[in-house]
Amino acid sequence: MIVIINPNSTVSMTDAMVQTARKAVPGLNVVGWTSTMGPPAIQGAQDGDAAIPPLLELVKMADDEGATAVIIGCFDDTGLYAARELASCPVIGIGQAAYHVASLFGHRFSVVTTLDVSVPVLAANISSYGLNKNLGCIRASGVPVLALEDDRENATRQVKAEIRTALREDDIDSIVLGCAGMVHIVDDSDDVPIKLIDGVHAAVHLASMF
Repeated sequence: MIVIINPNSTVSMTDAMVQTARKAVPGLNVVGWTSTMGPPAIQGAQDGDAAIPPLLELVKMADDEGATAVIIGCFDDTGLYAARELASCPVIGIGQAAYHVASLFGHRFSVVTTLDVSVPVLAANISSYGLNKNLGCIRASGVPVLALEDDRENATRQVKAEIRTALREDDIDSIVLGCAGMVHIVDDSDDVPIKLIDGVHAAVHLASMF
């Protein structure tokens, strides 16, 4: 059993990640848990800090129930290192998984995320993973996380506009979609002439190895 834990309390995001994971690796036993005590969305370090205590309770529960892998379903990789200290199974952050997959598609990648407040968190993570040399740019699209659920058409248009800017300016080989709420964009990317990497896809393929 692979458990995707959404550190925020928005159930629709959990459901979208589970659907994406099951489609990516058919037949895999994937379940999704939502941290009902977490914030509605994680936008920046303050939200991430608030999400960690209830998240870790769910990580411990998943491990106790025999999970073969736990996926932290937030692109900030919220609580990732603390979760690994608790669990006996692999714990995979969708951000870390996406960055490593991106590094296999070429020398440089950029990240298109939601708001400016998320950029310092992602930059610190990429540095801690030793992938600074592969990073073109972290770009904030100006789209709030919940807009990807509540105003999908306009939010997707805005994210794609930032993708096109990255293509023109960043000298990159791939683009990482920097929010779990962007999972649908991979399936709606025929008009994007570069590899788009979604963290849920990347993480579930890694988790399927265990």
